[in-house]
Amino acid sequence: MTLAEIIVRLVLAMLLGGVIGLERELRDRAAGFRTHILVCVGAATFTIASVYGLDPFVGDAAATNVRLDPGRIAAQVVSGIGFLGAGAIIRHGMSVRGLTTAASLWAVAAVGLATGLGLYPLAIASATLVVVSLYAFRFVEHHVIYPKMRNLVDLHIRFSERGFGPLPTLVERMDEVHVVVQKMSVEKEDQDINSIRLVLELPKSLTPATLIRIISEVEGVEELSQN
Repeated sequence: MTLAEIIVRLVLAMLLGGVIGLERELRDRAAGFRTHILVCVGAATFTIASVYGLDPFVGDAAATNVRLDPGRIAAQVVSGIGFLGAGAIIRHGMSVRGLTTAASLWAVAAVGLATGLGLYPLAIASATLVVVSLYAFRFVEHHVIYPKMRNLVDLHIRFSERGFGPLPTLVERMDEVHVVVQKMSVEKEDQDINSIRLVLELPKSLTPATLIRIISEVEGVEELSQN
């Protein structure tokens, strides 16, 4: 393999990994643009070294009775990326976040392996499908699938005093009625008032109106609105 071909494969791995990582970066995930580039380029480098890098050391494998298994390093990349993906998965309140980021790291490693092997159509097609899954399918998931399968409510809650003193009581009340927090974000409006946004998954037996009434009864909740 020539130096030019090695550079082409590594640059392509960088571009494909960057395209996938850009979506995670825009959503402010733990593993973003640079992380995906590093994983993709690293996987491509391991693959190139595994397939082409050992030839000068073994010479004629048939004459020296040496058996090579280029797939061993690739297999270690596949299993090793699991540790990095696990680091992206965190428990956030009553929900688990980072599963999509972990899956994208795993997929971008596969793209890097394909690029390192010179399987350009496979690498480009895989990266394209991953990007489509992260961008387009997210819209389908949140606007078509979730409304039919889940009872989601998007709430904006403002507290009467600065800080989040009522939050533990609020979470406890939601846990009592089996409400799952899908997303929680902090919105600081000014120096005196803090507010949060909650995306909640309600059980079928609980209506949004009932949940709003339960939350409004929590001491310290000044204003509650549904987005």
